[in-house]
Amino acid sequence: MQNEPTDPVEPMDPARPMDPAKPAPPGESGGRDDLILKIATYVVLVLFGMAQALLGTFFYGSGPAPLASIGFDIAIFATCLLGTWGTGQASGAFSVAAGWYIVAFVLASGTKGGSVLITASPAGETFLFGGAAAAMVGVIVAFTVWSRARLAKAGYRRQPGR
Repeated sequence: MQNEPTDPVEPMDPARPMDPAKPAPPGESGGRDDLILKIATYVVLVLFGMAQALLGTFFYGSGPAPLASIGFDIAIFATCLLGTWGTGQASGAFSVAAGWYIVAFVLASGTKGGSVLITASPAGETFLFGGAAAAMVGVIVAFTVWSRARLAKAGYRRQPGR
C-alpha cells in the first residue's frame, strides 16, 4: 500500500474563509495587521536614526578628536544596511538616514543667541559631514544591492556584451 497523506490538501476556495485555527503561512496573512506592523517598523527606524544623531551630537567630541565621530559615522552606515536587511526593502535604509538627517541638521543649526551644538571643530565636522556621507552611501548601497538581489531572485540575467 502506498503512503497516503492522512490530511489531504484541498485547493483553496476563495469564497470560503480560512480556518482561524490554522495560521496563515508567513507573508500571506495580508490585511490591516501587516500594514500596521510595516508602518510601526518604519517609524521605529526613523526614531532610531534620530536617536543616533542626538547621541552623536552630544558625544562626538569624546575621546581623541575625531575617533568618536568616525565611530558614529560607521554606526549610521551600518544601521542603514541593517534597516534594509531587517525590512527586506531598501527603504529601510532611507528611513534611518532620514531620521538622522533631520535631527543632525536641526541641531547643527544656530539659534538666535548664536549657540550651536555641533561646532566647527575637526570632530564636529567629521561627525556632521562624515555622517551625512555615510548615511547617503548606506542608502545608495542598500538600493543598489537590494535591487540586484531582487532582480537575481526574479531570474533576470544580464545579457553578455550589454
